[in-house]
Amino acid sequence: MYNNRFKDNDEYKAKIDAYRPLNENIVKQIQEYYRIGLTYSSNALEGNTLDLVETKVVLEDGLTINGKPMKDHLETLGHSDAFYGLLKLAKTNTLTEDNIKYLHKLFYNRINPTEAGHYRTKDIIVTGADIGFPKPESLSEKMAEFSEEISKIKSQLHPVEYSAMLHAKFVNIHPFVDGNGRVARLLMNLALLQSGYNITIIPPIVRADYIRAIQETNRNNFVPFINFISEMALESQKEYLRIIESLK
Repeated sequence: MYNNRFKDNDEYKAKIDAYRPLNENIVKQIQEYYRIGLTYSSNALEGNTLDLVETKVVLEDGLTINGKPMKDHLETLGHSDAFYGLLKLAKTNTLTEDNIKYLHKLFYNRINPTEAGHYRTKDIIVTGADIGFPKPESLSEKMAEFSEEISKIKSQLHPVEYSAMLHAKFVNIHPFVDGNGRVARLLMNLALLQSGYNITIIPPIVRADYIRAIQETNRNNFVPFINFISEMALESQKEYLRIIESLK
């Protein structure tokens, strides 16, 4: 059972803010930590077989891992590209449809440059998940509605709730042929960074809970997912604070 932890998140954000501004060296170390950690965890949630150490080797040393699919390597490099794009967008105060396409293009360009940054042109069926994604011909309209809703809900919700709602509503549209889950988590983190929070990682060990909560959002029950994300954000903030204190 996951609970609403907005209050605890606010308290940890205040503790972290007390250390800001951080010096440039610490910022670079933290960014590298999360580039590797977010890339590993987000890919692993989607079935990528590279573990954390292998992900680090691919990103830092530029090596390939024997016996592992090339697509897993390309996903790793692509997510790293998207992470840098995320940091760039985090310096702004807007989140647009073009930003979404940009993040997908960065992630998917090494895998399929033709599909990267473009909405899918075929149906997606997820057997047994009780999820019906929009038809390709309605995606532009759905994404336009989604983008319009973003600006409306941002001022009405707690930043963590806002980030969770972005993730849930986007992933239920599933506009791209592949990479939707990873883009959803990038969007969630973009919303958090723009609100002064830090990167939130969803560990692969809680994948089953994560999927169940997402499936509930497809039935218009967003509470379990919002609570889940609020706990993930809190644990990530605790880790962020530990990192800062260890580097000071």
